[in-house]
Amino acid sequence: MLIKATQKNTRQSPRKVRLVANTVKKLSLEKAMAQLAIMERKASEVVAKTLRQAVANATHNHGYQLSDLSIDSILVNEGPRYSRFNAVSRGRAHSITKRTSHVTVILKTNETAPIVKPAAKPVAAVAAPTEKATKEVKPASKSKTEKPKKVAKTKTK
Repeated sequence: MLIKATQKNTRQSPRKVRLVANTVKKLSLEKAMAQLAIMERKASEVVAKTLRQAVANATHNHGYQLSDLSIDSILVNEGPRYSRFNAVSRGRAHSITKRTSHVTVILKTNETAPIVKPAAKPVAAVAAPTEKATKEVKPASKSKTEKPKKVAKTKTK
C-alpha cells in the first residue's frame, strides 16, 4: 500500500529542496530521519517534516508499524512564483522571482506486514441525546412597553 503526504507552497526553491531529497531518497526510513536531523540546510527541515507527516498518516490512519514502512519516492515539484521588484538607480526596478515548491513523500509498506487497525471509539461515547437536550427552549419575549436599560458610559484614557 502507498501512503502519501504533501506539503505545498514551501518558500524555498525546488532546486535546493531536491538536493536534500535526493540524498535521503535511497536510504531506509530510520537512516533518512537521522540524516535529515544532522543536515545543516533549511530544506532538510521541510523534507523531515513531510516525512514525519507521512509516517504519522501510516501509523494513525492505517495502523502500520514504523518497521513495516520504507520510502518509495520523494517528489519535489515547482509551486507558484511570486514576482517582486528591487529598486535600483535612476528610478528603475529589477524584477525578482521568489520560487516555491511542493514536497510529496510516498511511503510503501511491506506486503507481508499485517495491518493492525486503530481502535475504534467506544459505543458508549456516542450516546443518544437526552430528553432535556431534545426539548426546544423558546426565549422569553419582551413586551413592547419595556425599554432597554441605558448603561452609563465612562471615559477611559
